[in-house]
Amino acid sequence: MRELERGSSSDIPACTRLAIVGQGRLSAAIAPALADVGYEVIGPLGRGMDGAGTDAVLLCVPDKEIANAAGAIRPGPLVGHCSGATALAVLAPHEAFALHPLMTVTGSDAVFAGAGAAVAGSTPRARSFALELSRALDMNPFEIADEDRAAYHAAASIASNFLITLEAAAERLLATAGADRELLVPLVRATVENWAAVGPHRALTGPVARGDSETIARQRAAIAERSPELLPMFDALVDQTQALAGAGAPA
Repeated sequence: MRELERGSSSDIPACTRLAIVGQGRLSAAIAPALADVGYEVIGPLGRGMDGAGTDAVLLCVPDKEIANAAGAIRPGPLVGHCSGATALAVLAPHEAFALHPLMTVTGSDAVFAGAGAAVAGSTPRARSFALELSRALDMNPFEIADEDRAAYHAAASIASNFLITLEAAAERLLATAGADRELLVPLVRATVENWAAVGPHRALTGPVARGDSETIARQRAAIAERSPELLPMFDALVDQTQALAGAGAPA
């Protein structure tokens, strides 16, 4: 991964008339955000638009639909996608770019400022445009090589999507004790803030970090009784946490 300095964009003229293709959460958020910073935005539009009259087309569609959506566009405008895991080759033969916001988007009011943005371009002009879009939204652009995109996106999924899965499991187990999920919120927020501030080894607390095998055994027995479907995940997480705790131990 290579972070890009603010002054590294080229002086190639910007494209201003931009079509957004897609009907999902990201298109609903990024279209008004780009309009607010001065782009002439068309859409969000449904798949099948041919790009006529535009300088660039940004595809905010599921990964499996990118090739079909790109195939409907006539040669001429820049064509980009918002996929984290997909290389630029899927957009051929267009002059291609990629812009993947490293953030979670749950509604049209998403705030892009401060988030990372994985950018790429098949030509200097396309790369410059991806940088321009990310900086117009006050994002922090960086480049990911094509061969690294799947690993990069997997890391993002673990950090965001899987965190939600984990918290859903925690609140389900907590409910068996008659307590509400809101009680977990300050704990989760503090944990994430600690991880961000000091890294995983110093932020790690709890019975695994302390080597308290008796407490871990009691936890496991409670899960086996109340939510046995969570046992494989619990065991896997205990194993990984033990490895993390061991890796962080002083030599």
